[in-house]
Amino acid sequence: MSKNNKTNKSAKRKVIIPLAIIALLFLGIGVGMSYFKKSLYTVMKVPNFELTDQNNKKITNKDMLGKVYLVEFFFSRCPTICPVMNSNMRAIEDEINNPDFGIVSISIDPENDTPELLKQHAKRIGVKSPNWHFLTGNRDYIGKVADQFNIYVGDKEDEGENLNHSGMIALVDQEGNIRCRYNKDNMPILYYSGLNYEDAEGKVPKLTGKYHPDREILIEDIKKLLK
Repeated sequence: MSKNNKTNKSAKRKVIIPLAIIALLFLGIGVGMSYFKKSLYTVMKVPNFELTDQNNKKITNKDMLGKVYLVEFFFSRCPTICPVMNSNMRAIEDEINNPDFGIVSISIDPENDTPELLKQHAKRIGVKSPNWHFLTGNRDYIGKVADQFNIYVGDKEDEGENLNHSGMIALVDQEGNIRCRYNKDNMPILYYSGLNYEDAEGKVPKLTGKYHPDREILIEDIKKLLK
C-alpha cells in the first residue's frame, strides 16, 4: 500500500470518528428529551371546545395545537381563589416567556364576563402574552366542557353552587394531550393546583399562603414539554 493511500485512510478516520461521536451525542440528547417528555403521564386527549376570547375571536382546542398550554376555570369577579390562580398564572407567564406557550382561562360566569369585560380584566392583571385567552360563551356549554375536563364547576341551576369551581389546572402538550407528573407514590397527579398554601408540601391551602409548590412543578413540566 502506498504512503498516499495510508495517509488518506488515516485522514478519513480522523474525520469519521469525531463525526460519529457528535452523532451519538445528538442521539443521546434526543433520547434524553424524549424520556423527559414520556416521563409525564398522558391523562387523555383535551376535550373539544370553541369559545370567544377577550378580543371577540373564536378560540378552539385546534387553534391551540402546537402550543403547550394551561387550562383553568375561573370568573373575573371571584373574590377568593381566582385572584390567587391568576397571580400564579402571571408568574408562570413571566417565567416561561415563550411564544409556544399559552393559557386558556374559561369563565364560569359568562353573563357578567363579556369579551369586553374580560379584556379589561386581562389588562388589570397585567397579561402580556397574546396566547393567554380569556374565554366566554354559553354557560351550559361551559359546564359540559368542564365535565369533560373532569374539573369541578358548580351546577348552573344551583344558586349556592353555580359559581363554585375547582382550583385545578390542566397541562396540555403540543399534540393536544393532557399531561401530568407522577407523585412520590408513582401515581399520576392528573391536575395541578393553582392555589397558595400555608406549607411547602402543599397540604394546607390558604389564600394568603406564601407557598405555591404546584406553580414550581408546573414551570418545570412546561419547560420539559417545550424542549
